[in-house]
Amino acid sequence: MHALIASPYMNHFLLVRPGFRNGVEIPQRHYDQLASAAACGQEPPTWLIETAGRAWPVLDITGRPLGQNVLVRPRTLYGFARASYELNLGCNYDCPVCYLGVKKFSGLSWENRARLLHIMRDAGVLWLQLTGGEPLIDKLFPDVYGLAYELGMILSVSTNGSRLSNPKILELLSASRPYRLTVSVYGASGQTYDAVTRRRGSFRAFSKGLAAAHEAGLPLNLNIIVVKQNAHEIEQMTALAEGLGVPHMVYSNISPTIYGGPESLPAQSVEHLRRRKPFTGCNAGHTFFHADPHGMASICKVGRDPQISLIDEGLEGLARLGRIADRLLLRQGGCSGCGLSGTCGTCMPLVTLYRKAKAPLASYCQHGRR
Repeated sequence: MHALIASPYMNHFLLVRPGFRNGVEIPQRHYDQLASAAACGQEPPTWLIETAGRAWPVLDITGRPLGQNVLVRPRTLYGFARASYELNLGCNYDCPVCYLGVKKFSGLSWENRARLLHIMRDAGVLWLQLTGGEPLIDKLFPDVYGLAYELGMILSVSTNGSRLSNPKILELLSASRPYRLTVSVYGASGQTYDAVTRRRGSFRAFSKGLAAAHEAGLPLNLNIIVVKQNAHEIEQMTALAEGLGVPHMVYSNISPTIYGGPESLPAQSVEHLRRRKPFTGCNAGHTFFHADPHGMASICKVGRDPQISLIDEGLEGLARLGRIADRLLLRQGGCSGCGLSGTCGTCMPLVTLYRKAKAPLASYCQHGRR
């Protein structure tokens, strides 16, 4: 398996290593040299050995043909660098706060999942987030993860952690490391955690999985999800992350479901509602896209309508996402002409969901807080 990946990255060229967050920008002539050397079975050039040694000191790529060490990804006419892929909306938890709402177990066949991953690679996707639902309970997760890794994508996985102690999962993630393993935290005690997930024994499974992943040295990040039922344990949840020495983020603003349903909103801890940073635009639909379990592409996880069927339309369908994004991100309705838009922290697709859910104005708009 490759130790390094040389890849086009929009208008640049990068040298990255699977399982690591850092990378090195290289000139086009070096990328072209690597492509030619890999095809001809040549040994790694001196500059590559020196560059890799500085970026990843324990990495030794000498003594083997370059093609056995470096995967050179092809150029693309498309400018997408990142994507997220929901393998399945199904989950082994039943959290009322979940933005997915109704969590149905359904998705693509293996043949179409493989086609989807090849489309992503050909679109230029270098960083891919695998998510759900709970991706680790999807029966095809190992196949999806393995093929994405083989195609030269730098992977992150978002999970509730309940399956991380499974030997096969742990072996897969240890042998082919993600660059980030993000684990959601719903409480610091069994009573609280199980109440939020509405699954008895979920805290035990989470704790066991987290311990196994930490012991294996996987690159953990913790997302601390704050709701009414666990708000009293924020300090303990934060202490858990600090005790493990891993990065963490606190999420306390609850969103409507992906179809604008209000069922997740009652979990909002009003006392912990945070003012979002001003929204100044994003690259959704231009350099990033999201794919749902059926291969339907959208600009992001929030702005899901309209969608493009990548299975039916293939790579060419992605060309329409930029225009869709520009239209969805325009301020409209009651937001057009708003004098506070320069300090608004909510993008228009998310505003649309809040409006559909008839959410309290204060949960997404500055006017509601005056």
